[in-house]
Amino acid sequence: MRLTSHSRGMISTLRGEMFPRLTRVLIVAFVAVPHAFAASPSVHEDAHVFLAGEPVRVAVPDDLSVAASNARAMNERLEVQRETSVLAGIADFGVLPVGWYRVEFVGRDGALAGFTTAAVLDPLAAPVPADSPIAVDVALSWLGAKDESDWPLYADLARLAGVRWVRDRIHWREVQSEDGAFADHTKYDDSAAIQSAEGLQILQVFHTLPKWALAPESSPTRPRLDLAKLYLFCKGVAARFRGKVQAWEPWNEGNASNFGGYTLDELCAIQKAAYLGFKAGDPSLTVCWNPLGGINIETQTRSILRNATWPYYDVYSIHSYDWPHGYEQYWRHAREAASGKPIWVTECDRGMQAVTGSEMDDFTPEYDRRKAEFVAQSYVRSLFSGSSKHFHFILGHYTEGENHTQFGLLRRDHTPRPGYVALAALGRLLADGVCLGRHEIDGKPNIHVYAFRAQPQGKSKDVLVAWMEGEFDWPDRGKERAPWPLAEPLKIDEAYDYLGRPLYAAVPGELRPDAVFLVMPEGESKQLAWRSVAPSKPREGVASCVVLQFDAPNTPPVQRTIEWSPEAAHEFIPGATLDATLTIYNFGDKAVAGSVGLDKLPDGWRAETAQWQVVLEPMAQKTVVVRLTTASEVSTGDVWLNFTGAFGHADQPVLAVWFRKPQEK
Repeated sequence: MRLTSHSRGMISTLRGEMFPRLTRVLIVAFVAVPHAFAASPSVHEDAHVFLAGEPVRVAVPDDLSVAASNARAMNERLEVQRETSVLAGIADFGVLPVGWYRVEFVGRDGALAGFTTAAVLDPLAAPVPADSPIAVDVALSWLGAKDESDWPLYADLARLAGVRWVRDRIHWREVQSEDGAFADHTKYDDSAAIQSAEGLQILQVFHTLPKWALAPESSPTRPRLDLAKLYLFCKGVAARFRGKVQAWEPWNEGNASNFGGYTLDELCAIQKAAYLGFKAGDPSLTVCWNPLGGINIETQTRSILRNATWPYYDVYSIHSYDWPHGYEQYWRHAREAASGKPIWVTECDRGMQAVTGSEMDDFTPEYDRRKAEFVAQSYVRSLFSGSSKHFHFILGHYTEGENHTQFGLLRRDHTPRPGYVALAALGRLLADGVCLGRHEIDGKPNIHVYAFRAQPQGKSKDVLVAWMEGEFDWPDRGKERAPWPLAEPLKIDEAYDYLGRPLYAAVPGELRPDAVFLVMPEGESKQLAWRSVAPSKPREGVASCVVLQFDAPNTPPVQRTIEWSPEAAHEFIPGATLDATLTIYNFGDKAVAGSVGLDKLPDGWRAETAQWQVVLEPMAQKTVVVRLTTASEVSTGDVWLNFTGAFGHADQPVLAVWFRKPQEK
């Protein structure tokens, strides 16, 4: 295994220029270290991704309009960096500095024949810590299903970017095609093995279910998931992928209609059964909350807390497709729901429309820069706003909708967009990073200065990240400028731009939307005052083996959009009879005996039966009828049905069902 390190000259000239010459010292040694930072040139060069010091040889694309005789490598601002001849279908640029390149091919008449892209990354001189916060959604088994031969390339490109955590997808029905029968071997076993071999930690998620996992008596218009089937599936896959999949999310955006349109009490019940199953199959697993679609709003958090769900997740997962300046405010309810536990942002981006008619669904050169600038802003603001791990959506080419909204950091042919190189800069410079806070500049909210304690190239350092950007949509971004705002004389060891290119200037003359990274001695950031975002306080609680599930098949939930967040909620007709069921599951290894009762009913509501005696063997379930008469007049307060179980001092399951008032239509 080859280790590469380099020494840099003194930092002495203006920001924005790259070293005209890089002096590198190569140290060759063979040591027993993880494959997580070894180079695999035969794989990543297929995507035109190279390590500094390697010759950049780019194959001529097959779809050129005319035969190419020459090629030029341009940076993201379309400034020519080097030109060369095309020989035998290859443009050999020799060794190029770290950065992103648009490689244009021209014919003998000088006309543009077509282009591709390439990247040069700094070698990883040390293993990236296993819990580093810079992660990416790869969806290898999802996007890679189109061509599984690309899986090793995607895994390798994630590793080369300095990523240690990736997110994937799995289909329940393909792993377990019938009740009780797991497939001997699936593509998911292969994808997990490929990613694990690259030293990647995998977060796995599923969001579909087979028909046989539905309860037999459930309504065809509102099918009810049999939580016992879910428990056994989670237990089975936890054991099957033990050592290869380190974390699971038991559903994806289940509040959205395209992923089930579940109410929050249903999602809380799903979370509880899945958590118990995962832990039974592999106690070492990290079990995440099933992330919601849209903004995490107050009513969702209230339901999660009233259902006492926090003992059933180790990590609170969220998704965000908002602008980075909104993270701190928008995530306040998520921080409360986390109950002091880590927050992972397992999908995040701000979609951008591809150029109309582009076969690759490419961006314009200007928007390529805007997206690359966004990548650093998004990760940094996320880690400041309370997350401890951030997954950009998505590594590979992926468009969505009629407008061809593009999310991928790679192009359709797997070659890099500038955003991929921006990810690699973060993976190196914020490795194992913890945000120390934001330095506020009075009266200048668009100036962003953040500090991290991180391990760039394996050494503990303080890293200052700074940029200037306003609260704008894509067309107006990228225009902000401001003089360097800090008067304090900071000791700077190294400086880099947003694509990981070394800078000469220890302190940049101005701030722009493209972030700068200043690597300082550990503790140097103490010279400045930092504001941090406090997590919520931890809550006490024990996961009960008894799980409660409510179902009202004749009154399906109504789907609405509240504050940009899809929300399915129960509704009731005043003065009507509401027929529902309550299913009680025992996921423990011992029989349980006790009772489940309805707490104080909402004003004006009546229950035919309010308490049920329950005796359950392990893995048994019991369904009881809940017949209610709703109030003839609608109250002004929230309407909740609260079920509480008593099965010993440690087994007190709860279920809180929220009913939306009819006048909220």
